[in-house]
Amino acid sequence: MNNKKILIITYYWPPAGGPGVQRWLKFVKYLPEFGWEPTVFIPENPSYPIVDDTLEKDVSKNLEIIKTKIWEPYQIAEFFGKDNKKFKAGQFDVGKNQSLKSRLSIWVRGNFFIPDARVFWVNPSVNYLKKFLKENHFDALVTTGPPHSVHLIGLNLKKEFPDLKWIADFRDPWTEISYYQHLKLTKFADRKHRNLEQKVFENADITLATSYADAENFKKKGANAACITNGFDVDNQELGTENSEPSTQFTLSYIGVLEQLRNPEVLWRVLNDLIKENEDFRKNFQLKFVGRIDDRILDKITSSELNNSVKNLGYLPHSEANLEMQNSDLLLITNFPEDKSKGIIPGKIFEYLATKNQIISFGPKDSDVKRILEETHAGKHFSYDDYESLKAFILEKFNDWKSGNLSSNTENIEQFSRKNLTKKLAEIL
Repeated sequence: MNNKKILIITYYWPPAGGPGVQRWLKFVKYLPEFGWEPTVFIPENPSYPIVDDTLEKDVSKNLEIIKTKIWEPYQIAEFFGKDNKKFKAGQFDVGKNQSLKSRLSIWVRGNFFIPDARVFWVNPSVNYLKKFLKENHFDALVTTGPPHSVHLIGLNLKKEFPDLKWIADFRDPWTEISYYQHLKLTKFADRKHRNLEQKVFENADITLATSYADAENFKKKGANAACITNGFDVDNQELGTENSEPSTQFTLSYIGVLEQLRNPEVLWRVLNDLIKENEDFRKNFQLKFVGRIDDRILDKITSSELNNSVKNLGYLPHSEANLEMQNSDLLLITNFPEDKSKGIIPGKIFEYLATKNQIISFGPKDSDVKRILEETHAGKHFSYDDYESLKAFILEKFNDWKSGNLSSNTENIEQFSRKNLTKKLAEIL
């Protein structure tokens, strides 16, 4: 029996780095095992904020990849100086950290580029793919965002090919994401964002969410929604820490991008106090960053008692970042503090789970991340004002480390392997 054919439209694809590329890279890797032959449509000349060439090893030589050119207005953002990279990655300064240029860049982004600055890829892609789909049969079409402008490609193609099953995959919410309220939108722009989002929900045959809460929220807005979380790939990262080195310091690591909207200031206070109060902790503790840490967060940390404990490795290829996770004792993950963000599950948590190391999580109470940590016994979730319980937890883990009893008791994590998640996707398809 021949495989069914699926066309996947994505902005992020190797050599793009960061978490956004991982989800469909792994689905594409395993879909043929479950009866689906993927073709991937990507921009020919994208402007990626992070590049990681090592991810290309997961792209099959037999995979059909088609491309068309994109125009991105980030040369305009050069005006905003060092904020350009943040602008590309969907991040920005907040509160008192905002300069006049930063405030202007946020206003321009939210009101001129709807839904985002990749919107200029929509019409060329629709024109190209109309011809392609008339000449080639496909059983299903996938659009994955952000950038949510990619879903507008799907919306247009669904009108042209109503029998083609369309899956709109939301790796992050659109109007419900925490930074949406910081975009300084006019009423007209807000209405346009919401109308476009609603059209996607109403016209997609299936809307995929990466969290349980997001799927429920999408259903309330009329979407035929289902949840498939992100995960970890056993091929690239063996379960457990067999490859890790013996720990010579009690190491808390953050892997990924840390921005001001998810900055766990309570953690820095706790660590500062532990260093001041506990000589043994000060001598043995290490705070490790792998990835892109906001300059203002890093400046504040390095001007405190924590300075001598910080090891900042910057961005590393994915395989090296995984090794740094394994060579840690505690792993840090952060989410936006607002209640409406309780459905966000950062993709990094699943790679954290694969190490079987303990996880410290920050975010709103009763979040999906808390649910996962409790189901897997993989760590503890805190709100941004949990000073005393956070301090007690870190001290407990430090004492376990000192006595050689910092052992893992995680369970039920195989459900989050990329292969098992692709099987779930194939069942939905």
